Amino acid sequence: MVSPVSRTHRLELDDQTLREWDAVVLASGPDGIVLDRSAFYPGGGGQPPDHGTLLWGGVQTRVAGVRKGDDLYLIPAEGDPLPPPGTAVRGAVEDARRTALMRTHSGLHVLCGVVFRDFGALVTGGNMEPLTARMDFNLDSVPPGFKESVEEACNAELRLDRQIVVRELPRDEAFAIPDIIRTATNLVPEDVKQVRIIDIVGLDTQADGGTHVASTGQVGRISVVKVENKGKGFRRLRIAIGDS
Repeated sequence: MVSPVSRTHRLELDDQTLREWDAVVLASGPDGIVLDRSAFYPGGGGQPPDHGTLLWGGVQTRVAGVRKGDDLYLIPAEGDPLPPPGTAVRGAVEDARRTALMRTHSGLHVLCGVVFRDFGALVTGGNMEPLTARMDFNLDSVPPGFKESVEEACNAELRLDRQIVVRELPRDEAFAIPDIIRTATNLVPEDVKQVRIIDIVGLDTQADGGTHVASTGQVGRISVVKVENKGKGFRRLRIAIGDS
């Protein structure tokens, strides 16, 4: 999804590999720091916000989180200085965390695509941390060997190294794509007119606002750690992402 909120140009939506950039502070205060340009992902869709730093005038301000409101606010670490409005800064996203989250998020889309393709189940919830995640599905029951078969199918998709394409489409055009919403409830706000699409070519196409790797081969390996019964008709799959 693409949000109309904020004066900040969101660089991570254009280039998910970007880790450093120059910017100017538009505002700073108790709510946080607002930049004219930022590659810090603010969180959403189960993906946590980025961490990182701002460098300015020989000073470092650690970014401990990001919050969306009427602007995109960078939350400084407790006790760190605030750069005044008009200050030129150098922003840097913490690479290891972002890359791990990108691998994890793309891995969840592979999981979603496999479970939808093979079992026809929609997603009812999910959450992730770097290299670990859960996803909930509206599955009435699971057949024998379900955990092992899902894991095998997911890793087969990773070995195929499918391209992951990011594009934006007008809302009407996006919603004309079959099964573009893989959640049981449509979470795209009505005021979003341009919808961001994540397409794992040949497997899964979804509306999504998060950050992703360029192909499934970059995810690594998916382990289905546990399948939990969360009530009638609901199953939770917990996964871990490892190296190939």
